[in-house]
Amino acid sequence: MRFSTRLSLSAIVAATLLAPLQQTHAQASAIPSAQAGPESQPASGETSKGRKKLDEMVQALGGDAWLNREDWAFEGRAATFYKGLPHQDAPQFEEYYRANPVGERVIIITHSGLFIATNHKDLAEVWTKDNGYEITYRGSHPLPEKDVADYMRRRAHSLETVVHDWLKRPDTLITYEGTNMVERRLAEQVSVVTADNDAVTIELEEATHLPLSISFQWHDPIYKDLNHDEQQLDDYHLVQGIQTPYSITYLHNGDMTQQRFFTKITYNQHLPADLFDPNRPLMKRVK
Repeated sequence: MRFSTRLSLSAIVAATLLAPLQQTHAQASAIPSAQAGPESQPASGETSKGRKKLDEMVQALGGDAWLNREDWAFEGRAATFYKGLPHQDAPQFEEYYRANPVGERVIIITHSGLFIATNHKDLAEVWTKDNGYEITYRGSHPLPEKDVADYMRRRAHSLETVVHDWLKRPDTLITYEGTNMVERRLAEQVSVVTADNDAVTIELEEATHLPLSISFQWHDPIYKDLNHDEQQLDDYHLVQGIQTPYSITYLHNGDMTQQRFFTKITYNQHLPADLFDPNRPLMKRVK
């Protein structure tokens, strides 16, 4: 039972639109995407239009308010899927992010009690720049290497990594790919490819310029097959001047693997440093 709980928590902490911003350059280079770059250089007009679309995206998200976030906290529920079928539970969770130095803490909230069910925080995960840890009231221990590799790959291809790292490199190639449909909405597609052939595809809603999805491809290091990961972003709300998706859907090779629904989001709360300390155990439950 403990294994399935930890696995669900690892799924919840997939890096998202709101993944940490810093320390991503080396990670993106170390985990290259398998998406091939264009065979020839795009016309200068396509490149200029692609960068213009990404500039419009940043402004739509909140401009400087989005770019300069220091920390943020989420509350919500998550549902995971296997072969299109949902798992039984949709656990409630809390997430805390810090941009610099990079840090993340996710806490699963369980409900139990003999007569009246109350909330308990018995399991958490803390993510640092280069590792992940499971935290209980007994202490912490590193998460499995595969879970860490999956998390770091998603972080390395997050929207923040693209904006704060990839777009600042002079050799990054940005191409406007035309229009497409994403969940019955007209979207404009932009591809971003680094010099080492790492790539993402971003779909922007034509009417609002907000990102509807971000995707990338990668080769499985063991089985060598090509995988395609995608995040779909929906239900935007303006929070402290920042357009924030309250619904995020994750797909792997076209199959839905997880959905997250947020109920509360706050930014720049000056979260305490020890919240991101993997050596800080959870408080033992009082019986």
